[in-house]
Amino acid sequence: MQKLLKPRTLMILSVILLAGVFLFPLWQITLEAAQFPGGLRLNIWINKFSGDDGTDNIIQNINILNHYIGMQYIEPDSIPELKYFPYIIYGMMGLGVIAFAINKTWSYIGWFAIMAILGGLGVYDFYLWMYDYGHNLDPNAPIKVPGMVYMPPLFGEKDLLNFYVKSYPHLGTLFLSVSILFSLLAARIKKKS
Repeated sequence: MQKLLKPRTLMILSVILLAGVFLFPLWQITLEAAQFPGGLRLNIWINKFSGDDGTDNIIQNINILNHYIGMQYIEPDSIPELKYFPYIIYGMMGLGVIAFAINKTWSYIGWFAIMAILGGLGVYDFYLWMYDYGHNLDPNAPIKVPGMVYMPPLFGEKDLLNFYVKSYPHLGTLFLSVSILFSLLAARIKKKS
């Protein structure tokens, strides 16, 4: 246990754990309704969207539903974040290796601070995306409910017409969070030594 709590070990574990955002979705939005037994699960990754089956077939189903209420289509190719977020993660992994090599308190705190800021900005960007998605409705939609907006919750659950929507972090966010916390722990241990 003593070896695991060394700053350099924690920092390299931070970098390795950060790679988890490529292995697991960051977020999952589930739409439950009687006509969809088991619900429709949209997994949001660092670089793509998928359903539970790992394919993007879920997007086609959600886009069909969105057409009726005037919501925008989900078009992954038109979302720039899905293209550049992976490069940010690669860059942060590289900076993490540099912080590991430097092995100073300030390098661990610097990496932690950048990751915490990027994480906060990522959540804010996700909120803005969902806000636009749920509020910017087509006025010519076949189904219009005056005053109704269809923004899924950022975190939590909510009724949207005949759907019950759940929105929660997924395993990728857990890996990201533990990665950030390990770097903070590395800085704290390094400062004490």
